[in-house]
Amino acid sequence: MKIQMIWLGMLFLLLSCQENRKTSIIEAPKGWIVFETPVQASLRGLSPVTENLVWASGSEGTWLKTIDGGKTWEHGKVNGFDTLDFRDIEGIDASTAIIMSSGQPALILKTKDGGKSWEKKFEGTDEDFFDGMFFQRKKGVLIGDPANNTWKIITSNDLGETWTVSERGPEAKSGAGSFAASGSTILKDENRIWFASGGEESNIYFSPDGGMHWRKISTPILQGEPSQGIFSLAKISSNVLVAVGGDYLQQDLSEKNVVISQNGGLEWHLAQGNLPNGYKSGVAYFPFHHWLISVGPSGSDFSKDGGHNWQKFSDEGFHAVFRDKAQSSIWASGAKGKIARLDY
Repeated sequence: MKIQMIWLGMLFLLLSCQENRKTSIIEAPKGWIVFETPVQASLRGLSPVTENLVWASGSEGTWLKTIDGGKTWEHGKVNGFDTLDFRDIEGIDASTAIIMSSGQPALILKTKDGGKSWEKKFEGTDEDFFDGMFFQRKKGVLIGDPANNTWKIITSNDLGETWTVSERGPEAKSGAGSFAASGSTILKDENRIWFASGGEESNIYFSPDGGMHWRKISTPILQGEPSQGIFSLAKISSNVLVAVGGDYLQQDLSEKNVVISQNGGLEWHLAQGNLPNGYKSGVAYFPFHHWLISVGPSGSDFSKDGGHNWQKFSDEGFHAVFRDKAQSSIWASGAKGKIARLDY
């Protein structure tokens, strides 16, 4: 009898633990915690380093930073360039960040003193238009629209101190380009690089060897017009990638706006379930809950099955969305200085 009672007690504890585990599963995000920032710029550059340290950049030469999770913000204008739109930024730590302007002129600058001063590290030609950059440890790669029918690929091996224009950029059709809506049409994973084009053709360009060789891969996403195509890429695993987009001139159109690859970007197929609401300019993967979070001007959607089915969870519209480097939080940025952290 005593042994039976002990066994029943252990079974009760096991069932209780299982029940508590079930109730702790979070089924969906609650929404966004939107922070008051001291700027009104359109913020397309976003780089959360941790859940407390976040850099952002945007129009009118704007940069800003929080080190306390959004409670307070330091901000300013990039010295001498207060007319430029800085559409991508890479935060390294509280003192160091790399910032990119898309054009007129196309520049890469770096700060080592928390934004007080910025040093020019690279300047493109009058024809250059930069779309986005991606860093993994000290190595960075930047993609720019084609010049002379060749995609502009610029790389750094020393955390943005020096940059080299690749002589092995993939060929491009006349008029091809990529979207600089959120700085997220490019991904890097060790030696593998992916970037997306949009417009008349929306393809994925893939290099398995750090940019030495490239392969062009067609996708079935909405395309054919200058305003259509892939606007953002996210990686779930070494093999599974997701791309979102649509038509920025038809912001409520939910048609062919998600494509998925199950083999490292070599083949892409349309999501077959419930699509996200409207055009999407950003997507990020949150492994803590196995959620994909997508954003656009018409609101925010999430998927918990790898991008096949989506559900709207907020009417808040944003340009960009990124996971912090510690993988502990998701942040978004948008028009009129809006920055938010995912609430769940």
